[in-house]
Amino acid sequence: MSTRSSGPELPVRRIDRILAYMALGLTILSIVCFFAVILARPLGVTDFTVGLWPLVVVMPLIALPIAFIMIIVLLVMSFVRRSRANKGA
Repeated sequence: MSTRSSGPELPVRRIDRILAYMALGLTILSIVCFFAVILARPLGVTDFTVGLWPLVVVMPLIALPIAFIMIIVLLVMSFVRRSRANKGA
């Protein structure tokens, strides 16, 4: 079982919150677009080349990898910050 250290808690920085919420937003948007494409065919949409459909089709292909990269960056930043805090203690 792990025990909490007696040192002060590290504050959550603004950039950490921004990265987390942007990654979450991109992931949710991608999932919504994914289900919209899946449900469009049974609802009668036959042409995905007009209107907003090209954007809806391509959004998961672009936004999910970007969200994944943002989560990796967030993890690396968190590990570096904790490492620096432990060295200073």
